[in-house]
Amino acid sequence: MSRARAESEAHPVNGAEAQVIPLHAPGREKPVEERPAAAAVPAPERRAEAPVVAFPAASASVAAPEEPLPEAVLSALRFLRHRLTGDYRVDEFGFDAELTDTLVLPPLRALYEKWFRVDTFGVENLPKTGGALLVSNHSGTLPLDALMTAVAVHAETGGRHLRGLGADLVFKLPLVGSFARKAGQTLACNADAERLLTGGELVGVWPEGFKGVGKPFSARYKLQRFGRGGFVSAAMRTGVPIIPVSVVGAEETYPKLGDLRLLARLLGLPYFPVTPFFPLLGPLGAVPLPTKWAMEFGEPIPTDEYGPDAVDDPMLVFTVTDQVRESIQQTLYRRLSQRKSVFRG
Repeated sequence: MSRARAESEAHPVNGAEAQVIPLHAPGREKPVEERPAAAAVPAPERRAEAPVVAFPAASASVAAPEEPLPEAVLSALRFLRHRLTGDYRVDEFGFDAELTDTLVLPPLRALYEKWFRVDTFGVENLPKTGGALLVSNHSGTLPLDALMTAVAVHAETGGRHLRGLGADLVFKLPLVGSFARKAGQTLACNADAERLLTGGELVGVWPEGFKGVGKPFSARYKLQRFGRGGFVSAAMRTGVPIIPVSVVGAEETYPKLGDLRLLARLLGLPYFPVTPFFPLLGPLGAVPLPTKWAMEFGEPIPTDEYGPDAVDDPMLVFTVTDQVRESIQQTLYRRLSQRKSVFRG
């Protein structure tokens, strides 16, 4: 044993002999004094601490705020619900406005804005309410100009639909006829035109017909005959204004260089076009060229001043028909003189 250890065992601690007494030893008379309560001990002065920013914990019990669905998604859901329940309206001509707004116009609007980049002029001449007859030139091998005019009218009038008058062939083609009806087209006859105009609709007519849309590229922007003025008679009987429409750019979408007439007869078509890319490239040749379009809505020509009996005057009907045709032709020439390029406007 070392000397230091021996001395610590022999001598008392702090002047008294060290004695260990267990807390629960038998015979213990006085309890051990308890330590003072924590409340009695003065708390040390705390230093100022930086504020703590609390971030919400990611927990399954805390639901994130729901974001509203885009309007396009809501519109599609409403459309599906109405189709499944049959809760949609079709007018006497077969026009389905909801189907047109949901399925037909969106892809046409993309073509209108991104591919042809249509510039419109004279949109203040389009009435916001009431009937009117829109008379336009026709061209381009396929009637894309009629579709683009419908998109322009819908966009510039706050959602009004152009009710186009189509040739008999359109409604005889499988699937095309019923789809055209649902999109607002109807047969090009005075009876249907007058009913639509009396009901306050915007009606579109292309008097050149297939002679205009199927004319060769060499005759571009030269208006064909406007028929016998049936559209003028419909406007006079209903007293609605006639709005001349001039479209520049559609002639170059499918430049028609030739016509396979024998094949057209076999298929029951008015013509079978030959373009620089069709039928040489097959379906790829059917893609329209991205020409730059300009569309002008001319000053309305009133007809209410003539009265419904004016249709019995063939010279008056011919004069108004020639006035409309000349207005469109002169506007085409003016727009062409201002155009810098077929693809840039």
